[in-house]
Amino acid sequence: GDGTYDLPVDMPKSKRERKVTLSKTKGKGFKGKEKIVDEVRACVERYTSVYVYTADNLRSAPLQVIRTDWADSRLFFGRGKQLAVALGRTPEAEVRTGLSRVANALVGREGGLLFTSRPRADVVRYFANFAHAEFARAGFVATETRTLPAGPLDTFAHSIEPYLRKLGMPTTLDCGVVTLQKGYTVCTVGEKLSADQAKVLQLLGVKMAEFKLRLHAAWSDGVFDEALEAEPVGPPE
Repeated sequence: GDGTYDLPVDMPKSKRERKVTLSKTKGKGFKGKEKIVDEVRACVERYTSVYVYTADNLRSAPLQVIRTDWADSRLFFGRGKQLAVALGRTPEAEVRTGLSRVANALVGREGGLLFTSRPRADVVRYFANFAHAEFARAGFVATETRTLPAGPLDTFAHSIEPYLRKLGMPTTLDCGVVTLQKGYTVCTVGEKLSADQAKVLQLLGVKMAEFKLRLHAAWSDGVFDEALEAEPVGPPE
């Protein structure tokens, strides 16, 4: 009657009596939570390793490329609290030795889990080398200063000139050619982009952001390792 459910879990004998309380996670309802728990725990049995990762500048297209490249593995993204519950947040609750440390490595991070049986060297090499240039979105901190000199902007059709003006650019039409009346700074390094600035950069074809998955921790056969962590995680903004 208090909204708390206990699920018997089919696990190796030493952990088989574990029960998991799912009342502390929100979102997909009890059935959805139960399904995620079952899927994660099946992956613990099926694969030899699990990695904690975070995503920079998440976009669906390159994430799908990774899913395809790792079709023999399993990638979970988001739903960190439910993933952590499935693994077990404490040594008493963990479904295999050391997995509570994986669960706690998820906390406070926007990312997920990769289950795989591929060698660690292959995993680390792939993710170190995989990056995809993307258009920056509002809130992205500019990595460079972009300025445009006064004069014609030949790349733009005349019909877009009113829209450029609406985005804050000092444009006019000169004999049907979109023209900047004075020099214009699109963005300044170190400053967050507004929605208008992000749109201007996109119209200019400038891809300032980079999609990348970063590995932070690994678990294999009971051994947890944080040596993969590339950089400390700062407090959320």
